[in-house]
Amino acid sequence: MSTARQVARERRRKRRMMWGTVSLVAASVVACLVMALLPGDKDDTTPAASTTVAAAGEADAGQTLSTPSAKAKTSPSPSASRSATASPKPSRTTGKKKPAPAKTTPSAHSGSATASLAGRIRSGTDYQGVATAYDAGVGDGACGFGPSPDMMIAAMNTTDYQTARACGAYVHVRAANGRSVTVRITNECPLPCAPGQIDLSQQAFSQLGDLHLGRIAITWNLVSPADAGTLSVRYKTGSSPYWCGIQVLNHRNPVAALEVSTSGGWRQLGRTSYNYFLSADGTGCGKAIRITDIYGQRLTVNGIAIRPNVVQSTSVQFAKH
Repeated sequence: MSTARQVARERRRKRRMMWGTVSLVAASVVACLVMALLPGDKDDTTPAASTTVAAAGEADAGQTLSTPSAKAKTSPSPSASRSATASPKPSRTTGKKKPAPAKTTPSAHSGSATASLAGRIRSGTDYQGVATAYDAGVGDGACGFGPSPDMMIAAMNTTDYQTARACGAYVHVRAANGRSVTVRITNECPLPCAPGQIDLSQQAFSQLGDLHLGRIAITWNLVSPADAGTLSVRYKTGSSPYWCGIQVLNHRNPVAALEVSTSGGWRQLGRTSYNYFLSADGTGCGKAIRITDIYGQRLTVNGIAIRPNVVQSTSVQFAKH
């Protein structure tokens, strides 16, 4: 009996030891699971990575302000994301960095500004078209200059006339036979005159060929004559301190703009198809006048009184180009 009890006790002891071991293992597993679920160092890096990516986005925006192509060059990519995540320090200062100031070029001397002032007829450009002829009478025309001192004049097609922008321009016209003539634009040639076409006075046309030809293929370009004297100014009939029209005459280069002096500074006047610059409310009438040619040259004229339909001479002229 004693032996049987001892055997039974030994078995119970072994069972307790086995269950104790199982409990210990289970407790260890639970502890590991709990530790794994608690916040740790690895989770702490997630906000830093997100912040870094946000900072990188701000940097892109800053670069875009200074370089238009910067955004395209810094588009998100797997390698860029990895680089941002690995960065130990989020760089928010990159996004706040001021963009480099844009480079500026004085508009008065830029090619684009000159082209804008010139309109359709530009210096250094050859134009193709045809020459026709018309009876110019005394040389007056749509430009309103009045009788011409010589008959080397022409009418520009409506497209290139461009609301009187061509008025007073000197163009050198060349025919295929090698003959040429320089004429001043004093008139407009309406449709069906095509772009590039110049309607020459009969006297000018005869310098290129016989009038019986009717039409001659030509090439022409803008020129700046060497001898031009000084320019003049005229107020339109009906002008007063309350309304006025101003015209520029005998200018070497085409006129691009006309401004009048006001208490608030210079005011640019609109141009009409009959080649006057109008001040509909009288602002600047009788004041100083500033005239700009297609090359950006500016001439200021003082002392021009409101004397309707009277040509008033000045002492200035645009430089030759």
